[in-house]
Amino acid sequence: MNAESDERTKVAEQADPASATGESDREERELGSRAPGFIKASKALHLSWQVGVFVVGLGVVIAGVLMLVLPGPGWLVIFGGMAIWATEFVWAQLVLRWTKRKVTEAAQRALDPKVRRRNIILTAVGLVIMAVLVGIYVWKFGLTMPWKISE
Repeated sequence: MNAESDERTKVAEQADPASATGESDREERELGSRAPGFIKASKALHLSWQVGVFVVGLGVVIAGVLMLVLPGPGWLVIFGGMAIWATEFVWAQLVLRWTKRKVTEAAQRALDPKVRRRNIILTAVGLVIMAVLVGIYVWKFGLTMPWKISE
């Protein structure tokens, strides 16, 4: 059974080497650790390297989460922390690939002329509704703030 599947793999590689190795038109990096070779050579050194990368990435992600409620580029910092984790951990590499694919799809959808036209129309309608509501409020109460109205 193994010899048969090995033969099929060899035939597939000869037919189309790019599809057999999983490479597509755009090159994606291999999954796995990107630590230097001398670090990978020692189990203890590699484990301490991974712990260090995890701690640094965790600190950056926590700072990004704090920036979601405080001033700062929260999501950008969170993705920066994920990129730090992706230098060492396969799960973070997969999350970043998925995120990059979804962001690219969303950007393509946003640039679609039909979607842009719909968004512009919805924004214009929303602004007209807000202007009408503000006009009604000013007509009825004047320029008084809502918490100072005595009625």
